[in-house]
Amino acid sequence: MLKRKTGKIALGFAVAFSASAALATVAQARDLTVVSWGGAYQDAQKKVYFEPFKKAAGVAMNDESWDGGVGVLRAKVQGGAATWDLVQVESDELAVGCEEGLFEKMDYSKIGGEAAYIPPSVNPCGVGAILYDFVLGYDKDKLKQAPNGWADFFDTRKIPGKRALRQGPKTTLEIALMADGVAPKDVYKVLATDEGVARAFKKLDTIKGDIVWWKAGAQPPQLLASGEVAMTSVYNGRIDTANKNDKKNFGIVWDGALFTLDSWVILKGSPNKDAAYKFLDFAGKAENQSKLSQNIAYGTSNKDAAGLLAPAVLKDLPTAPDNIKNAVEINVGFWLENIDRLTERFNKWAAK
Repeated sequence: MLKRKTGKIALGFAVAFSASAALATVAQARDLTVVSWGGAYQDAQKKVYFEPFKKAAGVAMNDESWDGGVGVLRAKVQGGAATWDLVQVESDELAVGCEEGLFEKMDYSKIGGEAAYIPPSVNPCGVGAILYDFVLGYDKDKLKQAPNGWADFFDTRKIPGKRALRQGPKTTLEIALMADGVAPKDVYKVLATDEGVARAFKKLDTIKGDIVWWKAGAQPPQLLASGEVAMTSVYNGRIDTANKNDKKNFGIVWDGALFTLDSWVILKGSPNKDAAYKFLDFAGKAENQSKLSQNIAYGTSNKDAAGLLAPAVLKDLPTAPDNIKNAVEINVGFWLENIDRLTERFNKWAAK
């Protein structure tokens, strides 16, 4: 009897092993999947990264888009059925995901070495993709008087109409404080206090009925084009692309812009790590990154990329001296510590 039971158990293990091996084979056979932010930005990536890479490397690759959130990545990895390999993440997602072990450790020897990249873009769990700004965007054809900054954004008497902001506390509270007279360099000092948070929400109260909330980066240019809003917070590259590709006449106010850096990460357990590194090496080369900046006005991570750009292109990048002189770097540490608390408060405020 024992022998028969043992045989059945062994057979069960064999079946289970064969099934898991089959699943592993399917996983291994899956094409490389790269995930970015959609819209004009991902269109530019397809043109200068995705399609040329597939041809040059002969690697089968799919690209998808997402709207962010470390919870999405957590579910992918911890659920054991991740269908993504490379994902472009924001700085707070990089920090949290790295701490939680959601990403593979980055092997810089496979992508040109750490020295090839600007220091802020080098991270144990990821490599910088772009430097970009949240700026004040408006339609020059619709506004008779151009806004001077975030104070004008909140002045509905001076400039009537709806305004659009990214849904959530991050960037929204900083913008509210600058609109209320806080100097860009002091934003996080003020926001670190209870009084500062209250001040930001009080300022938001003044235009609450005139705010349209956006989630995806493609939305703000659409809101401007339709005339639904007079002004919006927006990724600077989206404005540049709308002007170049759609012949819009959108303007940017750089004063008080909020800048940050996005990074590429490889999700833990990816079956396509070798292909992922091949892509990162391709997308990390200066000549390819310079082409991205020519197609959409974002700064990039390779130290030599900017040197390949014409002055006419450089002047529209967030890293241009005149554009960054009064900009605020989004404080990753602050948001890691406060995002849950302030998101809860923001949601309650928005629901009132």
